[in-house]
Amino acid sequence: METRKFRGAGPELSLLGFGCMRLPKIDPDKPNIQEIQAQELIDYAYEHGVNYYDTAWPYHQGLSETFIGKALKKYPRDSFHLVSKMPGWECKTPEDAAYIFERQLEKCQVEYFDFYLAHAMNAERLASYKEHGVFDVLLQKKKEGKIRHLGFSFHDSPEVLRQVVDLGIWEFGQIQLNYLDWTMQRAKEQYEILQSAGLPVVVMEPVRGGALHTLCPQAVELLKKADPAASPASWALRFAASLPGVMTVLSGMSALDQVKDNVKTMEQFKPLTDADRALLQQAADIYQQSKTVPCTGCRYCMDCPSGVDIPLLFSLYNQYMLTEDKETFVKGYSEAGDSKQAQHCIACRACTHHCPQGIDIPAKIAGVKELADKLLPKE
Repeated sequence: METRKFRGAGPELSLLGFGCMRLPKIDPDKPNIQEIQAQELIDYAYEHGVNYYDTAWPYHQGLSETFIGKALKKYPRDSFHLVSKMPGWECKTPEDAAYIFERQLEKCQVEYFDFYLAHAMNAERLASYKEHGVFDVLLQKKKEGKIRHLGFSFHDSPEVLRQVVDLGIWEFGQIQLNYLDWTMQRAKEQYEILQSAGLPVVVMEPVRGGALHTLCPQAVELLKKADPAASPASWALRFAASLPGVMTVLSGMSALDQVKDNVKTMEQFKPLTDADRALLQQAADIYQQSKTVPCTGCRYCMDCPSGVDIPLLFSLYNQYMLTEDKETFVKGYSEAGDSKQAQHCIACRACTHHCPQGIDIPAKIAGVKELADKLLPKE
């Protein structure tokens, strides 16, 4: 496994990090983890050199931290790096932050976190963390040795990122970065801000919630022609991992074939050439023209007050837009059940300010409803 040394003199980190937000589930509509299958994924990753495991308080509605604590318990504590995050939106006092942190240690069955982040920072949360003393708690936990390295994850504009970086308390930053968002979501500017500040970069969403693996038929054909043996996902991982200053690339893996493919990519890592980058730009241009909704399936928009399953509907919509497979859309939309369908959206916009991608969700859901009205059989 390719490794990177943290800040030149720190620990060796596997270039592939295991994101624990999309672990296999018993029921796709519920958060419960299929633990036997998930343990198999963790074991394969660990045995092949993955030593960076990233979880968080809200992942799998609180079950991810508990699972990864159990999954890694059989391995020596100094053989892996465990990562979690402070959900600042749940903190109204410093005591709230301190309680959540200690509860996370209990759930993960550890005495310290190797890497710990202020979760999903944006302009609103930056102000809230300051107001409610959350940063002070994190710095105190670091002083106590319960946080070895302190960083943040981020979803906002480069302008806000500069404000976060200027706090001067960080050792690394985590941003959404992939070859589609490089310009579309201004990831290039964010990456350059972290680079100029001397902060190592953790990459999240390198495959954009799986979208850069499925892409669209024309883009997949382009990549397969260049390298028939390489998966579209491997191209996306290589884009992120080829950037100077990137210390690890997270992948939210939910199946063993994904783990094996990603491990293979990072064990036989080949940095991108200029020709490779040009090819990926072509693939991105083709993909953007396919008119999909740029949803990563993070589910930060949920739960919808009206019961609409926003990520599910966008997934069905995007799949149709890429494949024009009417049967699959109709089947999936019908099986979602009436209560989760697009017609129940009242455009209350409760979801929009939670979306890291800045999607106008009610407008896009209206597009899903229009497609459903067109494709579903008339009664």
